[in-house]
Amino acid sequence: LNMTEEKFVLDTLAGCTEYKSMLDVVVDAFYVQDGRYCPISERNLYIVICYLATFQLEELGFQHFSSIVKSLDTAKMQKFLRFFFNDLYLKTWIKDEWSHFYDSEYVKENWIDPLLRWQPKVQQLIEKLTDKLSNRTTTVKTSKVTQPKEFNLTVPKPRAVPPPLPAPLPVLAKRQPVPSSIYKPPKERKQLEEIKTKNLQKAKDLLLKANTNRFRCATIKPEKREGTILTGREVVPFLLQYLEVAWKSVLRQYFEELQIDNIPIKLNTAAILRESALYQRKMEEELKRIENLQQGAGDPSEFLEWQKQMRGKDLEEQLAEIECRRLQGKLSHEEAVLAHQNVIQENKKKAGLLREEKAELMHQYAEKRLQEQKEMKELVEQVVEGHKNVKQVKTKLQEYKQQIVQQVCEESGELLRQALEEEEDKYKKRYELIQQIRAIESTPSIRHKFVDLTETGGHGLFGEMSIVELRERLALLKEAQKAAEEEKRDQIIHEKQAKEQLILDKLEQISQFRAELGRAAALKQEEKKKSQSGERPVKDERILNLQKKIVEKTMERKKQAGLL
Repeated sequence: LNMTEEKFVLDTLAGCTEYKSMLDVVVDAFYVQDGRYCPISERNLYIVICYLATFQLEELGFQHFSSIVKSLDTAKMQKFLRFFFNDLYLKTWIKDEWSHFYDSEYVKENWIDPLLRWQPKVQQLIEKLTDKLSNRTTTVKTSKVTQPKEFNLTVPKPRAVPPPLPAPLPVLAKRQPVPSSIYKPPKERKQLEEIKTKNLQKAKDLLLKANTNRFRCATIKPEKREGTILTGREVVPFLLQYLEVAWKSVLRQYFEELQIDNIPIKLNTAAILRESALYQRKMEEELKRIENLQQGAGDPSEFLEWQKQMRGKDLEEQLAEIECRRLQGKLSHEEAVLAHQNVIQENKKKAGLLREEKAELMHQYAEKRLQEQKEMKELVEQVVEGHKNVKQVKTKLQEYKQQIVQQVCEESGELLRQALEEEEDKYKKRYELIQQIRAIESTPSIRHKFVDLTETGGHGLFGEMSIVELRERLALLKEAQKAAEEEKRDQIIHEKQAKEQLILDKLEQISQFRAELGRAAALKQEEKKKSQSGERPVKDERILNLQKKIVEKTMERKKQAGLL
């Protein structure tokens, strides 16, 4: 680019960035209203044209501006200029939006008024662009031009059109073969069957263990078994209780087999204190239980029965409350339906009243419009009469302006003279002050001051002291602080040793508790093994008898059901 072109481009770019907020207002409104179908990539084009029209039109000149516009797309420029140079838009919302950034008077004088002055010429440019779009050319008087005639040549014969080629035959698409997975059973079924067999085997193993390792309390003594005959309803809870006891015995035996004694575990201080507190609490609970047994603790069955009755009453009250709430819900639903119907009727009445009011208002509006039309006619007549006396008013206004200019020039000359006199007085005073300051600076001054560290400042304060005394006191304070720190360090060491001794005592106590618990568990396990080895055949026989009785009872129940 040339120097002038480069300067113009840089000035345009700087102006677009400086006045970006103002230009965005116009371009955003254009995209919302008239440029809904314009691509967003052309936004910068509209910003540059808006900047040139607003700020550079007088410097460029209308001819250069129109050449820039004509070099661009005709439809886009015609649409944007018609939107931007709209008289109503410039006077209303564009002026208001720009007044948010600058003063309204400044906006009107510097930007809105120049745009309105250029509007007629821009309107002619817009009309030219519209004519160009509609392919209308202006009629220009030109001289007659000679029109050439065609030569009388022999017309060639038309060539024969070759016959069309036959259409190709359609080829069928190759079909896909049937997948082989249709003729094979799915893998999921095989996996499910394997899982079922595994679960069945596990259940059988668990039932075998439960039957072999059941508790002694689950068996019935022969004396009681001979005298009692259980019905079908009594057998079911008995069997459930038996299965629960057997399952617990299997789980207990499993966990006892997994238990490993004497595992070395590294405990920290918190774990040692926690375990010590646990054993202490267990010991206190055991002592309390023994005391309660010695004093003769009662049977809690009566309390449990009373508790069951009270819970039943509470349940009945809750059911009654729920029923009341349900009925209240029904009642509120009915009331809501009635209220909805009443609201619909009221709305209908209000709609009728609103229609009547609307008709009255329309009648009043029509009368008002007629009155306004009459007033406008009168105003037009007055304006026409006022145009006749415009020349006289212009001459009077010009004379009045000349008088005002003369008065202003005279007043400004007096004000300038007074301002010059005041400035001269200020400069004289400043010169005198500078001379005084220089005289003070030229006088010699004693810069070195001798300080005695043993003397006080002499300010008259209670705690006033010399620097030497202050240093001595600071040394004494440091020695006292060191002694306090040593004492505190010794105290912390003693406390730490006491805590370590306490933890060692707790560890010894825990090891004793663990040893006692291990012995008790070993004795209990030996007794259990002896009892299981001695009573296993008896338990097996009793289980077989119970199974036979259960089969008999089920057969009887089925027979009775068939008879019924």
